[in-house]
Amino acid sequence: MDFTQDLHCLLSEQRRKLAAAEAMELDLDFAFRLQLKEALAASLAAQPSSSSSAAAAIIEQPVVVIHDDDVNAMTLQREELARMEREMKDREQSEAETLKMREELCRRIHDEKVAREISAIPEKDWQQWGDNFEKPFGEGSSSSSLSREEGVVRVYFKGLVSEENVRGRKVVLSGIGVAICDLSDNLIFEVSKSLIGNGTSKVAAEIKALIEAFNAAIALDLKRVVYCCDYYPLFQFVSGKWPAKQRKIAILVDQVNLLQRKFSYCNPRFVARHDVKFAFKLARDAIESQSTRLAESGSRSLNETCVICLEETDVGQIFSVDGCQHRYCFSCMKQHVEVKLLHGMVPKCPHQGCKYELLVDSCQKFLTQKLTETMQQRKLEASIPVAEKIYCPYPTCSALMSKTEVLEYSKDITGQSEQSEPKICLKCRGLFCFNCKVPWHSGMTCNTYKRMNPIPPAEDLKLKFLASRSLWQQCLKCNHMIELAEGCYHMTCRCGYEFCYNCGAEWKDKKATCACPLWAEDNIWLDDHEEELEEEEEDDDNDDYDDYRSDYPDDYYY
Repeated sequence: MDFTQDLHCLLSEQRRKLAAAEAMELDLDFAFRLQLKEALAASLAAQPSSSSSAAAAIIEQPVVVIHDDDVNAMTLQREELARMEREMKDREQSEAETLKMREELCRRIHDEKVAREISAIPEKDWQQWGDNFEKPFGEGSSSSSLSREEGVVRVYFKGLVSEENVRGRKVVLSGIGVAICDLSDNLIFEVSKSLIGNGTSKVAAEIKALIEAFNAAIALDLKRVVYCCDYYPLFQFVSGKWPAKQRKIAILVDQVNLLQRKFSYCNPRFVARHDVKFAFKLARDAIESQSTRLAESGSRSLNETCVICLEETDVGQIFSVDGCQHRYCFSCMKQHVEVKLLHGMVPKCPHQGCKYELLVDSCQKFLTQKLTETMQQRKLEASIPVAEKIYCPYPTCSALMSKTEVLEYSKDITGQSEQSEPKICLKCRGLFCFNCKVPWHSGMTCNTYKRMNPIPPAEDLKLKFLASRSLWQQCLKCNHMIELAEGCYHMTCRCGYEFCYNCGAEWKDKKATCACPLWAEDNIWLDDHEEELEEEEEDDDNDDYDDYRSDYPDDYYY
């Protein structure tokens, strides 16, 4: 109240100063016109009388000088003061409505408590002195503050993210709904609000809805709340069982924890989706209202928030994965594809558990020409089984081919199907030996060539020397070189072959066939071991979540 009075005094003072400034400006303009009039009269007095009538007309005409900068400044100040007064009136009206709802809530809590006390009175005692029983609300017995301290309310909240069709364009919109109810689930207070940014991740929308619910409860001066959550990851976050890995999600969770401290009692409860009273409909209404407003407006600026980086991006810079329709910004998708290609893997959708492979043609929107060619190469490598792969032996070509394709192509050209005959590269058309994997050794058999060339090529020797010095291992199935940077000796090649990094022995049925140790201490304990432990804990939490989801039907989640 004191703050409001001070603000009113400040606005009145600003109004007074503005009026004084306008009055001073008028006085200055009047003095300027008077001096100008006297100067014109003195100047015309020295001229012939023939011009006296014209001079009189000039003198009689008022001289008005308008300073545009001053007028604009005054206008802006008046508009700013008017805006502040409107905001003050709106806030006072909002506070009055909140106070009214607060008193109504306190009365409901009081009446519910009195009803419980009456129901606990034996019938014999009630007949004897029931007519004299009274506990009026307010002063005298149970005050409104005492009722607020003892009463517990239920808080339902929901954050929704939905893909809507707005003016022929798919836009991800999000909204939140909050419903505060008494213990009988009678609606006391509701909030339906659109989230800024026209889109966000689901977990962020849920947390923002919970923050909005806590702020509403605090505004109503509620001290004891039970908030009902139907989103399991959020329930784990607020319970402290799962740590938030994303920085922005962690900030939102910290904000929730700070708000919980403002209540004398604040307890989470996990419920089914259909038990989220009113909140789901309120969130859906917020999304529909936002969609209608965007459709009616002429604005072409539609933004969407990437669920990886949580940054607002124009919908034109959002990539939709073919098949699953998961959506991410171009920047995040480019980084994802680069990392997968660097590890020799075919990029798939970044969404956890999604198996849809990215299409080269679609990814050209955000990839460079070099990355596009690399992705095409990875696609080709993945499409050919390991036993069917063969590379052109000419250094200027090195094309990857399928053995079956090479045999059929060479048979169509030369009419010979024997493996001992020269084969033709599908790309450079060079002849090479299918058995020796070298350019065609004309006039000699494979055994003769091997006897005459017992030393491998210089490039192969350099690679083997580098692999030996760096302690690299070569996959026995696809000959891919692998380096152990950290972790155990159980290796899984990109072709799927599992082996021991220490000796090269094959792993079968997830078990080693050698007696080598599972790991070396130097490869496990690193400076950033704490981050690795946190990642392991996160994987365990995800496993727990998968186990939890298996207990519920698929249509429970959305």
